[in-house]
Amino acid sequence: MSAPIESPERTGALRRAGPPVLVFAALLFGVLSVGYAWIVARHLRNDARETSRLLGHVFAGLNDPREGAAADALLGLADEVRHLGIPLAVTDTAGRITALDNAPFGPDAGEGTRRNWIAELDRIHAPLSQPGVGTIHYGALPTARAFTGLAVLQGAMFLSLVLLALSAMRERVSAARDRLWVAMARESAHQLGTPLMSLTGWIDYLRENPGTPGSELVPHLEADAERLGRVARRFERIGRPARREAVGLGTVAERVVGYFRPRLPTLAHSVTIAIRSPAAGPTVMGDPVLIEWALEVIVKNAVDALSGRGGRIDVEVEATESTGLLNVRDDGPGVAPDMQRQLFEPGVSSKTGGWGIGLALARRIVEQQHDGRVSFRPGSDGRGSVFVLEFPLK
Repeated sequence: MSAPIESPERTGALRRAGPPVLVFAALLFGVLSVGYAWIVARHLRNDARETSRLLGHVFAGLNDPREGAAADALLGLADEVRHLGIPLAVTDTAGRITALDNAPFGPDAGEGTRRNWIAELDRIHAPLSQPGVGTIHYGALPTARAFTGLAVLQGAMFLSLVLLALSAMRERVSAARDRLWVAMARESAHQLGTPLMSLTGWIDYLRENPGTPGSELVPHLEADAERLGRVARRFERIGRPARREAVGLGTVAERVVGYFRPRLPTLAHSVTIAIRSPAAGPTVMGDPVLIEWALEVIVKNAVDALSGRGGRIDVEVEATESTGLLNVRDDGPGVAPDMQRQLFEPGVSSKTGGWGIGLALARRIVEQQHDGRVSFRPGSDGRGSVFVLEFPLK
């Protein structure tokens, strides 16, 4: 069973759901980062103040000429260290434990527990040894441990933000893929619709005129049947490398114009199409089916622009020293300035109910599969549009 195609409303909802979540996550991460930096700065200020006070107290005691002042200063320093919560152990020259402060266990802990804790302190900081006196083993300040926890929390938030971004990206890619499938289904229906409607018209004509000789209709029926075959071959090309064979741009243009000419409005709001081409050339290397598809998209876009108002379409084939050009001009209403910058983007369309796949498809065929270029400019008199398809010459 094939997967269901998302509706455009569902696709739009998925697109809109991603960015707010990411914005909220980014704001939360920013607030956490600012708060973390503020906490670090505050603790550093407090530590600097406490360290200065301790040093001032010690120096004052050591410089006090009174008897016992230096010893009192050192005892006060030990009390301050204990008060700050620094894990501390002292061993003598024989390795015996002589003092413990701020240990995570009680005084009745076993020798093994104490030795393991001292080894853990030594992994945090290298011990300080004084020959003939002993060794001081010390750990991290409680503030440093708090910083570690905050850093872990910040890392977790950052990881969550990355996961949210990846999830939103996958969601948007999935939504874009669903939209592309819908657009391709619409495009295939549109491609098949023109010859099928033409065939239906000829059938109705035969019903109304049963005596019409078959020889009069055979060329038209053959053209529609050939058109259906070309449409089938076009969709076979999707996802495959473009073929490389000599293609005459003049021949392609003649075929496209020849197909559209008998199917344009001729009564109210008539549309005319003309071609100027130097015979079959110029010749480029490429896939004739795809090049014809790209030109047909541009011509069909011009026909749609003239729908309900009438006008003229000119297809011109020319060549420079290194490039073959297909120019399509119309004298329709043109393209609004705000649409021109994103005219070839998938999903962008100025037509009501349009899916914006045609011009994007033409650009992909010309630029990605034939190393060419598609461009747009307004008409010379400010009216209409000019689309140019450029292909490198053979």
